[in-house]
Amino acid sequence: MNDATIAGAFPPQLHDHGDCVAQALETADKLCHDKGLRFTQLRKRVLELVWTSHKPVGAYDILEKLNREGRKAAPPTVYRALEFLIEAELVHRLDSLNAFVGCADPSSSHSGQFLICRGCRSVAELDDSAISDVVNRAAADLGFAAVHQMLEIQGLCKACQKS
Repeated sequence: MNDATIAGAFPPQLHDHGDCVAQALETADKLCHDKGLRFTQLRKRVLELVWTSHKPVGAYDILEKLNREGRKAAPPTVYRALEFLIEAELVHRLDSLNAFVGCADPSSSHSGQFLICRGCRSVAELDDSAISDVVNRAAADLGFAAVHQMLEIQGLCKACQKS
């Protein structure tokens, strides 16, 4: 697979997801500190809610959970927190699903390719520079300067193919 990495591979059915959440929060704390970004309690909680599973989550689902916790958040509050997390490269927005998923490798800037399971809605982040290079070359050949790439590929994960 060239120099591709599957940073956010489909997790096994039984794994300690608490480790995923804890690692995401620890990484976010460090990255925000290093970049001089304010990682407020609300932003931290929104990131935690994005990481509650390996499935994408919508902004209104996050809003509902925050309100159930008694935070009385409004849609603009959630969208501002998500925008911060996207700009800090801690979260990706999946346009085809109008939903958000945690970035499996926020330590380095990258364009992602996402494998989205139509069965269980799990998402794996594939970071293959060869794919990015092909898109950039094809765009350049057409006189287009690509500044951001996000490729979403829908299909079935291994577990859903078996069922």
